[in-house]
Amino acid sequence: MERFGELLEIEAPGVVDAATRAARARSPYVAALPVEETRRHVRAMIEAARAALTKGEVDEPDLRAAERLGADRARQGVPVAALLDGFQAGRSLVVRTIIERGRLEGLPADELLEGVTRIDAVATALEHRMVHAHRVAELELARTARDTDVQRLRRALRGEPGAELDPARRYHCLVSDLSDPAAAGELERLLDGGLSGLVDGRLAALVTRLPRLPRDPDAPLVVAAPAAPPADVPELYELCRQALRAATGRTGLWRLADLAFVTVTGSRPELGRLLAEDLLDGLDPGDGFHRLLAETALVYLDNSGRVEPTATALHVHPNTVKYRVRRFSEITGRHLAPRPGMAVADAAHLWWALRTLLG
Repeated sequence: MERFGELLEIEAPGVVDAATRAARARSPYVAALPVEETRRHVRAMIEAARAALTKGEVDEPDLRAAERLGADRARQGVPVAALLDGFQAGRSLVVRTIIERGRLEGLPADELLEGVTRIDAVATALEHRMVHAHRVAELELARTARDTDVQRLRRALRGEPGAELDPARRYHCLVSDLSDPAAAGELERLLDGGLSGLVDGRLAALVTRLPRLPRDPDAPLVVAAPAAPPADVPELYELCRQALRAATGRTGLWRLADLAFVTVTGSRPELGRLLAEDLLDGLDPGDGFHRLLAETALVYLDNSGRVEPTATALHVHPNTVKYRVRRFSEITGRHLAPRPGMAVADAAHLWWALRTLLG
């Protein structure tokens, strides 16, 4: 059995990513979760399966990965049927991987059959523990007033009946990048009343007053919509989710309005690629110096074409900024100074192109 564990080498190209894609494609509920959250659990489950195959048996440490997956998905509102859909998709991918790699290694058909049989036994054990943990977590949640509040929050954000929000009040919709239940609980303690919980895999909330969150490297990213009546909440929730995806790299509390441009541009990546190809011809995103020029140009645009603030932001001498801006223009044939009458459009298009190239 140790041989089959080696065939499922976790660091081999594509195993975790392929299993993650398979799980997300099979289950809409799983697809609604952050990709990294799904990948985190997929990696843990494949590592557990590999360890069990190597040892020839499934022991308690291996089963804990399945237990964490089941409990987390219950807290995130993923039904057990949807969880099983994703699990079965990943299981099928693992079986195919073992067979393909076994054939490449020249393993006899009898040995491959033995390996597939063993994988099935390991997967069944993991699945049973996962389902059990999901049901236990569901029962624990159902016995609390908190579960009622989380269900109200999910209905309100999705525009479903039964949210029972006060129509005379206005609520801020918050969506964070936190998907781990433990980390989400820490942020929830900073919220002042309202409803909060994991919705579509991320911590979301409806509050009447915005919290104070620092913008430091360790703070989670939280997007906040303006206060609105309950009827407007579902639309604002979707906008907050889009803004969250587009605001990669930011931390702390951000107003939805401040992320309007990055949200819109982030929703049409194909236009960004078109602009990058058209406006930045000559820049190679794989060339370190070219990326440096693109980064400088982006900061230069963000600072209204002023050299001194750009130099301060980049921690370089002003002459270095001037040199890079000149080289950027020489290589691309584009000047960072906008054309008369086209200042807003030129700056926006170039900014979008640079962000796309650097991304």
